[in-house]
Amino acid sequence: MWSDPIADMLTRIRNAARVRRKQVSIPSSKIKVGIARVLKDEGYINGYDVVEDGKQGVLRVDLKYGPRGEVVMRNIKRESKGGCRVYKKVDAIPRVLDGLGIAIVSTPNGVLSDRACREQNVGGGLICTVY
Repeated sequence: MWSDPIADMLTRIRNAARVRRKQVSIPSSKIKVGIARVLKDEGYINGYDVVEDGKQGVLRVDLKYGPRGEVVMRNIKRESKGGCRVYKKVDAIPRVLDGLGIAIVSTPNGVLSDRACREQNVGGGLICTVY
């Protein structure tokens, strides 16, 4: 059993990208699908789909690479951990690499990127940063 399923998801994506896999399979949940949706909208992955397996489902993420095979996601870091949640107001959400990266935030409006949080003027729990 995992103590932090989101950290497990991020580690699976990080490890799969490091060995240049095209796809990675992850046990599915609503928040993981939300994170995958934000990563797709921001251009860090090619796509994702949820495959029903009779239990909780499997989230399949299609990883994205540059034209010469370079990794698009250089760093993906978990910010809120199980024992220490990090909550930020909308004006305190970090700008990752001055806007070149993204912060993924869990808000009352769902899982959003930092740009979407500023547009909708909502804060929430900082899940991870990606660049």
